[in-house]
Amino acid sequence: MVAALVLLSGCHKKRTANVPPPPAAPLAAPESPAAPSVPAPPSVPAPPAAPEANEVGLASWYGHPYHGRASASGEIYDMEQMTAAHRTLPFGAQVRVHDLDNQRSVDVRINDRGPFVDGRVIDLSHAAARAIDMIGPGTARVSLEILSTPAALAPAQFAVQVGAFRNRDNAERLRREMEAKYGRARLIARADTPGLWRVLVGREPTQDGASALAQRIRSERASIKFAFVVRVDSV
Repeated sequence: MVAALVLLSGCHKKRTANVPPPPAAPLAAPESPAAPSVPAPPSVPAPPAAPEANEVGLASWYGHPYHGRASASGEIYDMEQMTAAHRTLPFGAQVRVHDLDNQRSVDVRINDRGPFVDGRVIDLSHAAARAIDMIGPGTARVSLEILSTPAALAPAQFAVQVGAFRNRDNAERLRREMEAKYGRARLIARADTPGLWRVLVGREPTQDGASALAQRIRSERASIKFAFVVRVDSV
């Protein structure tokens, strides 16, 4: 009887499942120290760009006897104003003249025509020449930067000046020769240079076209030393 009771009580015990223990959580990797922050190098501003030179050559200046006379634009020339003469720029153009030797600059307004000397690109008034210290030397190596041109302009026309004469007969003789060879030539007398007759050849819609004509004339006519492109609407 005792053995049977023991057997019966063993059958009534609750059986428990043999569940393995959960795996241990992995250890977190130690944090690596943050890299020290390096301050960005201070930004260095770029140097200002040099102004673009539209033309480089010699500048000269003029005063008497032109002071008080009508300029090519019709404006009375005042040598103490900041003005200049140029062969092809439109009247009213604003130009910065930069002396390449002493680094001085002056801003001028174009109101006259010239200079008609080989290698020279601009004729400054007395005041403008004084501003860049070229009164004594008389000429200076310069670059020209065009700041502005008048908004409303008639279509430009360009020609080639091949001579200037005090004697009209000599001017007329050259004009006829140029007309026979190149198709179009005329005489011009301007109020700013009384008694001087200029011979102009051709009439081109672009400055490049007039420059090509000037080169052709120089190569075909050895007697013509200088041939300058000029703006026709100014003469």
